[in-house]
Amino acid sequence: MFIGISGMQYSGGSLADHRIVVVEDSNVFTSMIGQKLKEAFDIDIEVCRNFEELQLAFEYGEKPITLAISNVNLPGAENGEALSYLADLSIPIIVFTGTFHEKTREGILARDIVDYVIKDTVLAIDLLAESVCRFLTNHRHHVLIVDDSATARALLRGRLERFNFQVSVAESGAEALDILKKTPTIGLVITDYNMPDIDGFELTRRLRSVRGSHELRIIGVSSSDNRLLSARFLKAGGNDFMLRPFVDEEFYCRVNQNLDTLDQIRTARRLIGGREAKVA
Repeated sequence: MFIGISGMQYSGGSLADHRIVVVEDSNVFTSMIGQKLKEAFDIDIEVCRNFEELQLAFEYGEKPITLAISNVNLPGAENGEALSYLADLSIPIIVFTGTFHEKTREGILARDIVDYVIKDTVLAIDLLAESVCRFLTNHRHHVLIVDDSATARALLRGRLERFNFQVSVAESGAEALDILKKTPTIGLVITDYNMPDIDGFELTRRLRSVRGSHELRIIGVSSSDNRLLSARFLKAGGNDFMLRPFVDEEFYCRVNQNLDTLDQIRTARRLIGGREAKVA
């Protein structure tokens, strides 16, 4: 079992069928990344030490690139050209960088990258491995977005699909209840507070009457400046609450934490069920 720094758990076996390209000119880091991904997930990486090698890897590779782990700057692409190249090809990117400040962050996030990891800690390789694992396995999780605003639904859907989640959307509380009734695989609901038919509080109460936190996690969201909304959501049975506009890193962290908790509860219940069956 792989256990990440944040508590993520994965025991699904080899992920060797994925093609991972590491765009990095440091022998030390490429060696550490390769060793970690091989040990944890049985992944053999491809290393591209300059921009030309990256172009050749894309043009002559036998199968599509699943994910690229890329430095911001490397020989032949000193100004971030490698990231632009990968983004233009719609290849998912995790940025692994040693130079980081606010301007760098804005430039990275503007390219809709999957994640970024900073090389300034001894845990950097572990954090990178967890980010890789999340991206490759997030398709196991089905998330429902509930919001009467088409723009808000599209923004949230884009964020979640960038991270490789299964995503469904509902434009009303009533539609959300119908989708959840038909789709038991949904494990997380992200719902707006202010909706015309059934507001977020009432939707949460109705969901909790049929599905507990061990089956479904609920995150409430709102653009309101009323700080008491979070308390009302939690008292209605919600698990978390976020105010818009979201900070990308916080949004992804909250989603991950709730789904990690759901996984841990399910694992614990299976173990308990197995023990009870043996005793019986």
